[in-house]
Amino acid sequence: MQRVHTLAELQRLLQAYRSPAVVPTMGNLHGGHIALVHQARTLGDVTLATIFVNRLQFGPNEDFDRYPRTLDTDCAQLEAAGCDIVFAPAESELYPEPQSFKVQAPPALASILEGHFRPGFFEGVCTVVLKLLACTQARAAVFGKKDYQQLMVIRQMVRQFAMPVNVVGVDTLRDADGLALSSRNGYLSTREREQAVLLPRTLAAFATALRAGRTDYAALEAQAQQTLSAAGWHADYVCARRQSDLQPPAAGDAVVVLAAARLGTTRLIDNLEV
Repeated sequence: MQRVHTLAELQRLLQAYRSPAVVPTMGNLHGGHIALVHQARTLGDVTLATIFVNRLQFGPNEDFDRYPRTLDTDCAQLEAAGCDIVFAPAESELYPEPQSFKVQAPPALASILEGHFRPGFFEGVCTVVLKLLACTQARAAVFGKKDYQQLMVIRQMVRQFAMPVNVVGVDTLRDADGLALSSRNGYLSTREREQAVLLPRTLAAFATALRAGRTDYAALEAQAQQTLSAAGWHADYVCARRQSDLQPPAAGDAVVVLAAARLGTTRLIDNLEV
């Protein structure tokens, strides 16, 4: 595996390939990221991971400065997974001048849920992903479904810009107790980690009710929020949305149940397709 830090180095390496498959990450990798790499290996003639903590998608009171930078450990995991190239640029390499050109996602998709609680988040995500896809000459890009709304936004961006990139979503990988793997799980104390399983269990109960035929979405959302609140969580949202566009569902729609909630100082997200 080759580790490169400059765009010039990356472009020189990519001259030998026609269809790079890319896994964009912010590092601090876990098994979920590695599953994305395994998927990427089936999609192109070279497998490439990017590691870049993107300042543009962090709000002023979020965890940019304390987000773990674990490059050596990340690269060891990637090499073991069969990744061919790691592109880990410095901020000055990816943003050599202030990034005044930015990508704004449509409000109907990007100002709800995560976009409502994290203003500017999807602008930062779209801008860096567009840039990374251009830098890596990607023909396939692999993302996890845990960031469900992000995956939808990126798919729509790629489609509307007519980019020759196949955007592939991979199912969420979970620990044995059901908690979705996440880099931010490392922020949880031992006791909080034990309590964190309530989030997927609450979503599972919500999904079970929907599969049983219930359509009183507001009541189910309120019940789920109360379950979390009673256990000391602060929920930003727990809701059922239409899978196709994340709008409120109607009868017959395929539904996804999504949640974002804070346990102590750690904000976790999760979802289940129904």
